[in-house]
Amino acid sequence: MIALSVNVNKVALLRNARRGSAPDPVRAARICEEAGAHGITVHPRPDQRHIRPGDVYAIAQAISVELNIEGNPFTAAQGAYPGLIELVRRARPAQATLVPDAIGQTTSDHGWDLSADASRLQPVVAELKNQGCRVSLFMDAVPERIGKAREVGADRVELYTEDYARAHVQGEGGSVLRRYRDSALAASAAGLGINAGHDLNLDNLTDFSAQIPGLLEVSIGQALIADALELGLAESVRRYLACVARGEQIRESGGLGAPDRSP
Repeated sequence: MIALSVNVNKVALLRNARRGSAPDPVRAARICEEAGAHGITVHPRPDQRHIRPGDVYAIAQAISVELNIEGNPFTAAQGAYPGLIELVRRARPAQATLVPDAIGQTTSDHGWDLSADASRLQPVVAELKNQGCRVSLFMDAVPERIGKAREVGADRVELYTEDYARAHVQGEGGSVLRRYRDSALAASAAGLGINAGHDLNLDNLTDFSAQIPGLLEVSIGQALIADALELGLAESVRRYLACVARGEQIRESGGLGAPDRSP
């Protein structure tokens, strides 16, 4: 089963815009769980422009589905932000996804370069796993680089999907998907689980889910929360779950070679 993990960062961003208490990302996380989401993702940053450490701890206590905490483990503690490792220690998420974000970066836009970062990531991954946490590395869909994540000690990779999303809009999703499929196969060959995320939406999610062998989880925030403005949060979650289910059904029926259905 492909799991849907909903990123609630944008709920906190809207709350913070008025420096108030609403909308509440903790309540949003509960609504997502009640609507059938398999997990909740948060990506706290040192500037606390959206999800804050207090939100992370409150969400961890409020939900029974998996919590996934994303972030750069090498970013120093700053103000109320204690650093990713300490957040994980306190919140005890099921999964930590390590992302090479720079301070102040608007959004994640590239994966790890393990030719340069493997040696410093290895002890971090080991520490997180010692805390009972599954560890995923945010990676570009470059098949020949994927296997090294296993050497670092990671359990999974999260494929960065913006290239696919952009190509899908241009009607070229099918050709780009081959690279993601090859990356997934490389991950499986190395004994890694496969997650994916970034710019997946109602238009492109079914195709992606159908075409990627071994896909275990998609993490979606921006598009799902934007759709919730029209559909409502619970209905938005249900529609994303339906996309994943359709894609998985196609995949299981042998439809991996099916043509891309870009607009």
